[in-house]
Amino acid sequence: MAALLHRMLTASSRIRNRKILVKFTKTSYFRTSPSLSVRSDENDGSESHQLTSGQAVLSPLDRISSLLPQDDVRQEQDGEADIQVPASEPLEETQAPSSPEEGRRSPSLPGERVLMFGEFLMAEHRKSRVQFKKMFQLQSGGRLLSSLGVIPHNQLAGHPAGRFLKTNRGVPIFIRRPSLEDYVLNMRRGPAVTYPKDAAIMLLMMDVMEGDCVLESGSGSGAMSLFLSRAVGSKGSVLSLELREDHHRRAVLNYKRWRTSWALRGGHQWPDNVDFHISDLCTASELLAGRGFHSVALDLINPHLALATVLPHLLPGGVCAVYLANITQVVELLEGLRCVALPLRCERIVEVPIRDWVVAPARQKDGQHCIRKAPILDVDQSREAETPDQTDSDDDLGSAFGNIPYIARPHPEQTRHTAFLVKLRKFVE
Repeated sequence: MAALLHRMLTASSRIRNRKILVKFTKTSYFRTSPSLSVRSDENDGSESHQLTSGQAVLSPLDRISSLLPQDDVRQEQDGEADIQVPASEPLEETQAPSSPEEGRRSPSLPGERVLMFGEFLMAEHRKSRVQFKKMFQLQSGGRLLSSLGVIPHNQLAGHPAGRFLKTNRGVPIFIRRPSLEDYVLNMRRGPAVTYPKDAAIMLLMMDVMEGDCVLESGSGSGAMSLFLSRAVGSKGSVLSLELREDHHRRAVLNYKRWRTSWALRGGHQWPDNVDFHISDLCTASELLAGRGFHSVALDLINPHLALATVLPHLLPGGVCAVYLANITQVVELLEGLRCVALPLRCERIVEVPIRDWVVAPARQKDGQHCIRKAPILDVDQSREAETPDQTDSDDDLGSAFGNIPYIARPHPEQTRHTAFLVKLRKFVE
């Protein structure tokens, strides 16, 4: 019986709760020898205990063990393994950034450049169906104004692009550098621009490569001129003609602004390879004299009237891509080719549709993500699934791959018809 009592006290004191043992130790009885004396310090009024040799402080466990036969206690202690509690290792202290700049700026990468005054930037905010998108030029002392709040331009200069910045109303705005597509769609324009989706197909039709010489008629706002300028590179050239003077000025201005912004963001110059002229293509024989072109891009109301002037300067096998707004213009173009009997063959007539989609996690009315639950095939299986041992919470299930359903539907705002593209190739009779 004594051995059983000793085993129970040992297990409860060493395994379950050591704090109880400490608490009892503070209030434990003192087993003293005759040489123990307790005196009061007269100087400071505090009570001190002087313990001499032969004195011992016993815990409740030791006091009970002392009453038991020593043979039983020694037998129990021999069968026990020593429990060693490792000392707690000191935690590493997290070093705070020495400055706010160090905390929010990532290490610089090769080719990374901070934002500078004078370059164009894009500001974006998307939340549900509310979408804000604006292109602006970074200026000293300027401000980005919107219904979402105000952001001073000085908070952007000297920092990397591609980060969120909050307005004075606490709305996060994403700041990044615009691509050429963004610039073309958001730049100031006079006439309608050639949409990037159509420009990409025209470049493929014309098979424009670096070093080519390309003729463009109908500069418009300068969109196609920029795409051609990048395609031919610094070794090529583009001759762009425009009949109206106001359209010519707008195209030249947009081209110069992009080149200036590119020089600030990239550290090197955009190639100055576009030669703008105010001229009618039908009467531009002197301007085209002595020149040969790998391909031609036409954006005219009546392109069939200018083909006779262009064709002698187009290399054999070269492509003339025509941008037409409606299908009746396509019919007039083909009828003009039939009547004049020019050495051109129509290879393709295409319309470029693009359909934007919305793909996002499904959410409930309260904004929380929906959780995909496994189907229950049998009542017995459902009971087995609801066991007390199940410890997975909804958060754990939601974080796993494939547990959140998605919605997929066409975007409510779509880019509709823009133009018909006609591919004409020159052949030698």
